[in-house]
Amino acid sequence: QVQLVESGGGSVQAGRSLRLSCAVSGSTCRDASMAWFRQGPGKEREWVAATYGGGSRTYYADSVKGRATISQDNAENTLYLQMNSLKPDDTAMYYCAFRPVSAGYSSGATWYTYWGQGTQVTVSS
Repeated sequence: QVQLVESGGGSVQAGRSLRLSCAVSGSTCRDASMAWFRQGPGKEREWVAATYGGGSRTYYADSVKGRATISQDNAENTLYLQMNSLKPDDTAMYYCAFRPVSAGYSSGATWYTYWGQGTQVTVSS
């Protein structure tokens, strides 16, 4: 059973940065597809970023392009999302998602088969 545990969220002022982490157990990150999604208050779940190929391939939603970096540490089996220049509309619960033994990505949430519990990011103006 794959388990994902997010951490690193918090409350920050606009313009600041956060680094979110997702610790993966039960499967290797090296050959998986992984992604970050977020869900703000009263909104549907939104794709943020994705990676596969051991972290060699990365993709970003327009809303975070230029501000976000998705990466992974294969030795630690951990996924990261570095978020800079945070805006109030970045406020959301952030979730990591995982699809084992995959070479590709999707911006659709249902494509991923494992999910973490989420970590809250709150950005004040």
